[in-house]
Amino acid sequence: MSAENKGATLGTLMMGLTIGILLSRTLSGFVGEHFGWRGVFVMSAILAALFGGLLRLFLPLNKPQTSLRYWPLLKSTVALFKQHKPLQVFTLTGALWFAAFNVLWATLAIYVSDAPFNYSAQEAGLFGIIALAGVIGAKSSGKWVNALGSKKLVMIVLTLAAIGFAITGVFLGNLIALIIGIILIDFAIFSAQVANQVRVFSIDPSAQSRINGVYMLGYYLGGAFGSIIGVKAFALYQWPGVVVLSVVLITISAAFNSLAKK
Repeated sequence: MSAENKGATLGTLMMGLTIGILLSRTLSGFVGEHFGWRGVFVMSAILAALFGGLLRLFLPLNKPQTSLRYWPLLKSTVALFKQHKPLQVFTLTGALWFAAFNVLWATLAIYVSDAPFNYSAQEAGLFGIIALAGVIGAKSSGKWVNALGSKKLVMIVLTLAAIGFAITGVFLGNLIALIIGIILIDFAIFSAQVANQVRVFSIDPSAQSRINGVYMLGYYLGGAFGSIIGVKAFALYQWPGVVVLSVVLITISAAFNSLAKK
């Protein structure tokens, strides 16, 4: 895949992922409201089994470029992480902004369920529709990567994310400000993810799957970390604590991005 096509292709893939996240937030709010939290897990299990079967049927067979067995293959991913300093930088950059992203989404439903919003679980789930901005960011950022370069694009959109968080904090309890902030944050985070993965895939073309596996592991560990500390921050300091924590994580992420060469 050429460098020109890589950004566009990843943009399309991220668009599909974003739509899935968008639908899951809204659908889980509806199911949780009418069938309880156990119903959400049952629905997730059924969907996972369904799509697992569909992927097994329709995904093309890919011949791996390595003949390593499973455990040596896992060990080799650790070696790749140690070997490639850019992978370390890109992984930490992505993990930190995804942590900030999950600080928001782990606490948003709690925030809007209280005064002055007083929304139900179903109504809180409707905030997922606002994540449509992430679809636009994911799709369009593939072209921007080629025009601006990953490093510059990531820095620009992380600035937008920080602004989005700040808006929700400055105008505390204001629905319009919250919507604008979420739009900026979702747009920025999914744009950054496309730009970051373009350079992750460029590290070593012969080990793209393993390198991407390492990156995504770090990315989702960052997300899990963000969810944990986000809930704690909200419990201690309410929404202003969430905003400050998220902006700090975004700032550290930008600092790591500044270490990248491209």
